[in-house]
Amino acid sequence: MRLAIGRRPQPRGGTPDRVGIGRLAVLGAQHVLIMYTGCVTVPLVFGAAAGLDAAAIAVLINADLLIAGIVTVIQGAGVGRVLGVRMPVVAGAAFAGVGPMILIADEYGVQAVYGSMLAAGLFGLLAAVPFARVVRFFPPVVSGVVITVVGLSLIEIGVHLVIGRDPEAADHAAPSRIALAAGVVAVILLVARFGRGFLSQVGVLVGLVLGTVVAVPMGLVSWSGVGGADWLGVSAPFHFGAPQFPVVGVISMCVVMLVLFAESTAGLLAVADLTGRELTPKDLARGLAADGLSGVLGGVFNAFIDTVFSQNVGLVSMTKVRHRHVATAAGVILVVLGLIPKLGAVVAGLPEPVVGGVGLVMFATVAAVGIDTLRTVRFEGTNNLLVVAVAIGFGMAPVIAPDFYAGFPDAVQIVLGSAVTGATLVAFLLNLFFSGAPGKAAAGTVPAGTVPMGTVPAGTVPTGEDRADEVTADHADHADPGRKRDRPREPEPSAGSGAGTGAQVGSGAPPAGR
Repeated sequence: MRLAIGRRPQPRGGTPDRVGIGRLAVLGAQHVLIMYTGCVTVPLVFGAAAGLDAAAIAVLINADLLIAGIVTVIQGAGVGRVLGVRMPVVAGAAFAGVGPMILIADEYGVQAVYGSMLAAGLFGLLAAVPFARVVRFFPPVVSGVVITVVGLSLIEIGVHLVIGRDPEAADHAAPSRIALAAGVVAVILLVARFGRGFLSQVGVLVGLVLGTVVAVPMGLVSWSGVGGADWLGVSAPFHFGAPQFPVVGVISMCVVMLVLFAESTAGLLAVADLTGRELTPKDLARGLAADGLSGVLGGVFNAFIDTVFSQNVGLVSMTKVRHRHVATAAGVILVVLGLIPKLGAVVAGLPEPVVGGVGLVMFATVAAVGIDTLRTVRFEGTNNLLVVAVAIGFGMAPVIAPDFYAGFPDAVQIVLGSAVTGATLVAFLLNLFFSGAPGKAAAGTVPAGTVPMGTVPAGTVPTGEDRADEVTADHADHADPGRKRDRPREPEPSAGSGAGTGAQVGSGAPPAGR
């Protein structure tokens, strides 16, 4: 792939790189609509599982929208040579952190959740550059297992939202609750089947709205807190109290940060391929550092770690607009939404069966993306199948049997009791055990085997003159003018490493959210 600094080829059938302010605002709003459900699902799920009331969940929602918007602006506009990848990517709350956060909240309280997140964010800022250099230690055999387990472990939370969390309640597992959730799923499927263009991308949002309308006469909607909420306001720092830093909680969230780094790497590489951008390790480090910053800001303002949303890849290919400031505009809109507490109160009052129905689709989609990633792994003549089997089994054990580690110390229960951290540690160590350290990547490029097959829908990656080159003068400040612009030939895969798939493109759709 050849790229010339300052060259701006126009894509056929797409939108030129020069986009007016009005057009940027419209496209940014479109990004927000598609990403919105993913942004609010994580605070809804975590708040419900942690036993928080509607007012507290509203605080989480507004804080998450605010921080997601700030991080999205940073990723699009960049902050010098320190933060931001300067590509059209939208950030949102990561699903991978939900399980560990719930375990930490149950054991130590919500203050410990945000103290651990704050520490993990600082760790992410420090680890961004080293991780960008050693990302080859997270080949698809590891990242595929982790993404699969993230989705599978969260399905349990979605089910409990559908049937109710109190077994003694009169409507626990009532057919009406299950029917409502099934109706939401049906709406999502119908929109996906018969919708066209933009409509086909917002099925989850449509299901959420229609499901809420149906739930009103069923008495499942409560917006009692909306009237008392302010129109404008900012989430107060450390709303739940002074942060606490339990060692096991900090370790668990640091592992989550590494998992999110691996996911963000795949998303950033896919968007770079769509925009004709050569992603260097320095670019990648700046993008990952923004993830780390989100942990710091989330820990202070009661939000969540925000990472690159994978469905952003599908959106870029669908709109054919690859200007990075479209994402910047979307980030500004998210910031504005995060400054409206009344909106957070409305979302916090959504009925649990509706949220659970949406969650089931989104969580299962995450698991499906993990399975699609594993399709790129070479199993024949390797021990990769054993790595995948043991890691998934080990990770899912505490999900199937919550008392699996009941006889172990609290530290073990927090770290290994989370399906995400347990599966990550086992997959990482087993891959090293069977395959050893992978070979050094070609200089100046991100190693092969980090982009899962299926991240980019088939036939959407433009080549040659179809590429809208975003590498212009504003990128020259971090590009090496003397470096050869051709991508070096990717190294041959080592047996059993699970790498060697390269930046592969295959069939499949991007996940509905993280």
